[in-house]
Amino acid sequence: MVIGLTGGIASGKSTVSAKLKELGAAVIDADLLARDVVRKGEIAYNKIVQCFGADILLPGGDIDRKKLGNIVFSDKEKLELLNSITHPEIINRMKERIQELKAEGAKVIVVDAAILIEMGLHKYVDSVWVLSVDRETQLKRLAERDKYDYREAENRINSQFTDEVRKKYADVVIDNSKPIEEVEKRLEELWNNIAGGE
Repeated sequence: MVIGLTGGIASGKSTVSAKLKELGAAVIDADLLARDVVRKGEIAYNKIVQCFGADILLPGGDIDRKKLGNIVFSDKEKLELLNSITHPEIINRMKERIQELKAEGAKVIVVDAAILIEMGLHKYVDSVWVLSVDRETQLKRLAERDKYDYREAENRINSQFTDEVRKKYADVVIDNSKPIEEVEKRLEELWNNIAGGE
């Protein structure tokens, strides 16, 4: 079974996917795949440098993700351009990784992706789990975690679907503004239902 785990930025996906991994799931982190496809020499890397110029590069030639992020998260058209370059590459890697894990005998695979639905990745999973968190908690976590100022944090949140939109695609909704013990208990119940205690 392939579960698509999604939720807005700073909704606690890492914590939840770590718990699912502990329970026995194989986890694919879309963020790590996204970093892979923009490495120096990759197809997406070359296209990004062509489109956005050498100003977005660090001295060693790697893409300065924060600089590129500030450009695209304040300009919808540029974000769409970047997504049109990176998303097909990420989707291909994701499909390959799912096949590899299935071949290795993984029973439950979790695809951890903030923009699972925006990218159309939900079409490749059996069940969509949405982590829901109120906006204030999201902004606070994002500012603390990534040291963004309020406007940067807002831009990043606004670039993604809202919880209301995500919930339309959801098979399971997990309220992640609740205490961690409650969330873990819910995850264990869900796990027992799908894995039959495996």
